[in-house]
Amino acid sequence: MTFDLLTPPNATPDVSSTWQAPFPTSITLTLSRLRRGAGDPTHHVDADGTLWRTTLTPDGPATLRFTQSGLHTMRCEAWGAGARAALDAAPVMVGALDDPTGFVPGVDSLAVAHRRLPGLRIPRTGRVLESLIPAILEQKVISLQATASWRRLVRTYGTPAPGPVPLGMMVVPTIRAWQLIPSWEWHKAGVDPRRAGIVQVCLGLARQLEGAAALSAADASARLRAVPGVGAWTAAETAQRAFGDADALSVGDFHLSGMIGHTLAGEAFTDEQMLVAMEKWRPHRYRVVRLLEASGLGVKPRRGPRAAFVDHRNR
Repeated sequence: MTFDLLTPPNATPDVSSTWQAPFPTSITLTLSRLRRGAGDPTHHVDADGTLWRTTLTPDGPATLRFTQSGLHTMRCEAWGAGARAALDAAPVMVGALDDPTGFVPGVDSLAVAHRRLPGLRIPRTGRVLESLIPAILEQKVISLQATASWRRLVRTYGTPAPGPVPLGMMVVPTIRAWQLIPSWEWHKAGVDPRRAGIVQVCLGLARQLEGAAALSAADASARLRAVPGVGAWTAAETAQRAFGDADALSVGDFHLSGMIGHTLAGEAFTDEQMLVAMEKWRPHRYRVVRLLEASGLGVKPRRGPRAAFVDHRNR
């Protein structure tokens, strides 16, 4: 028998807590949207469903290990200098503030998805740059390119995760570490100067952007979109994860309007048509998207345009 752990699996956590979730919750399903592709060094799920997540808190790095029994009993163990801060935020991270009250599916496919996935919550990490930077990396490129860039940068400039973590887990780079990445390393990671420049602008505004987590959804989105290079799509992708915004619709997504249109009307929608069709689900529009995606009931066009692979390392 072999183990892919750096230290014994029974290592005592620095802090731990068990609580009852206010709504049915699946930790793995809820937090799956935080993972940035296969091999994300900040996210790992064991075969038994135990979920590991790293984060960089104001107090320092932390590793979280989530387990649950049933749809309401949650347990989290944490390691590292930021363990207490991360543990205190853990219930909210897995959806304790995500209130589905008032959500009415209204169409058959959505009703089926809602019944199949009672534990799907919208997560709220409160860590803005941890969601914003990978969203910027995803601008105008296919997911495989963006997630490969994320893996390389975090593995190279992040720090090893504290605790008895699965092999290879890392904590995201500090603000200073991100700022010191030389231009040629962004290039090697497949990130063009435009996206790298937007990241650097955001790093210079880190305090203001992290503070957006304490604002209303509308004000938080406005603060993000005030940053040059952060448009509606990037702000929504960040809000869905950092702010737990169940209404943040990723307008401008390459595939989303097509999926919504084919699911609801049997034909592709433009972004404008999607917005009209989704209005009746406000303030749960992103919840609709998550339910359709996670259940597999969202209908995708059989043939449609594909985003091109652009290798920025050759430019």
